[in-house]
Amino acid sequence: MVAQVISGTKLAKKIKSEIARKVTTYLEQGKRAPGLAVILVGLDPASQIYVENKRKSCAEIGIFSKSYDLAETTTETELLRLIDELNADEKIDGILIQLPLPKHINSIKVIERITPQKDVDGFHPYNVGRLCQRIPTLRACTPYGIMRLLETTNTDLHGKHAVIVGASNIVGRPMALEFLLAGATVTVTHRFTQALEHHIRQADIVVVAVGKPQFIPGDWIKEGAIVIDVGINRLEGKLVGDVEYDVALQKAAFITPVPGGVGPMTVAMLMQNTLLAYEHNQHIKRETDVV
Repeated sequence: MVAQVISGTKLAKKIKSEIARKVTTYLEQGKRAPGLAVILVGLDPASQIYVENKRKSCAEIGIFSKSYDLAETTTETELLRLIDELNADEKIDGILIQLPLPKHINSIKVIERITPQKDVDGFHPYNVGRLCQRIPTLRACTPYGIMRLLETTNTDLHGKHAVIVGASNIVGRPMALEFLLAGATVTVTHRFTQALEHHIRQADIVVVAVGKPQFIPGDWIKEGAIVIDVGINRLEGKLVGDVEYDVALQKAAFITPVPGGVGPMTVAMLMQNTLLAYEHNQHIKRETDVV
């Protein structure tokens, strides 16, 4: 068996195209464009690349993007003051704080300061709590993007065993809630988990998000499983995921590539969340998720 490759690039392009169409329609109706504030603190090279990609997507789609590139020495008080200003700005529908923040700034306090209705990253406890209670609003971008990728496989997730490797607040934990919402049986593994191989070999769906190159041997993947590789690492001059791709490709039914798998979907879901926040703020009756 050779796995079918799930192209995040292709699906993200389709989603962003539909968002752009809706934004154009709203502008033709005389409404303002959706607004996204993007805040970067410091000069982390990876964060700068991620932020630039998000800004480019805004420009492509027609979302008004307001950039705040703050110095590494920015204090927590100054950042919280800026968030308060953006919370009150009626032209800003979404606020994005690029993580990680410098060590002297408490990221939890910063995330909680964002008005939940403008939390387009989906990290605010209010939004995570809504997902936990099966009434989702703005959902964490990477896990929700993964669910959209899984839809393209036409797999019924009810009763399937989903194993998540990594229990971060950004991916692992909200991913578990997404799978529960979809009716899957969920196992979350983390740094204290014993017999990791045992869990992986049982999995119908494996989501790996640990940031370690080829951490999961491809041989561990069950025949016919779905493999979602969230990691993006540089190894010997190449970008690789957290799963040993070439071997897993021979065993899985579906697999995401690195790059071009989960990454583009994270940005696409950020754009969708911004549109949803805008529609909420403009009191526009919301349609179902864009295709």
